Amino acid sequence: MSRPRILFFGYSEVGYDCLSLLLERGDQVVALITHEDNPQEKIWFKTPAVAARERGVPVFAPESVNTPEWRERIAALAPDLILSVYYRHMIGTKILALPRLGAWNMHGSLLPRYRGRAPINWAVLHGEPRIGMTLHRMVKSADAGAIVDQEGVDIGPRDTAEQAFRKAMPCARAVLARQIDALLAGAARETPQDDAEATYFTGRKPEDGRIDWTQTSRQIFNLIRAVTDPYPGAFTDVAGARLMVWWAEPDSRATGGRRGTPGEILSVAPLVVATADGALELTKTEWRGVAPPALRVGGRL
Repeated sequence: MSRPRILFFGYSEVGYDCLSLLLERGDQVVALITHEDNPQEKIWFKTPAVAARERGVPVFAPESVNTPEWRERIAALAPDLILSVYYRHMIGTKILALPRLGAWNMHGSLLPRYRGRAPINWAVLHGEPRIGMTLHRMVKSADAGAIVDQEGVDIGPRDTAEQAFRKAMPCARAVLARQIDALLAGAARETPQDDAEATYFTGRKPEDGRIDWTQTSRQIFNLIRAVTDPYPGAFTDVAGARLMVWWAEPDSRATGGRRGTPGEILSVAPLVVATADGALELTKTEWRGVAPPALRVGGRL
């Protein structure tokens, strides 16, 4: 009997790792559906297209699979199972209904928390101490299907989103390695999600990196580490120029005993700015746009 036909939807290094696992096992992957790299995005990760092309697996990157043409093309591939790993677009229910062994997704959070886009960035922003990967059945609503398996990992309070992502990546391969034979046999055990425990977050845009100085030092620090390089970064605008803040530290220097109001500059060299409950020293910054303004103690960001 021939091995089940797997149609793989994926992107990012998690997609690369999981597709590589299937190919190393000798599973029958009939095609990869992925995304073209975005020239506006810093591509700091491996992508599954590399693994697919090395093994001669056909690679497709349609703008949308939810068109009559692509539904027909996918049906013609006759997939027995669909696996999605960090594919960034919603896959319509007509496609999800095609494979006899179901459609499954690997999501970058410990569901039911952090459904939606950019889950690791959001988890870092909210100061979560633990993140992970979850394998679940795909349904109409994003990341809402029954859970097959998940694995978590601790992250530190100073980890950047990239560092957190790299800690969580092995969890995806470990979960898939445990469950792929059950999936291919149609025997995976599923546990419905508790919707009452669910949280959902949308994708993040560069504008979401704007610093709100009325937040606490910890909240602002968490934003900075959640969006620092290789992501678009946190920033504040001053007199028409944009100050990118790539890193900061809680201010431990004396500032004349004066706490300051949020956004007030308490020191220029080093640059220390007041927050809702203290101050942050901006240790790695970059000016963009017009000529940087002259900063002064008592001025504002």
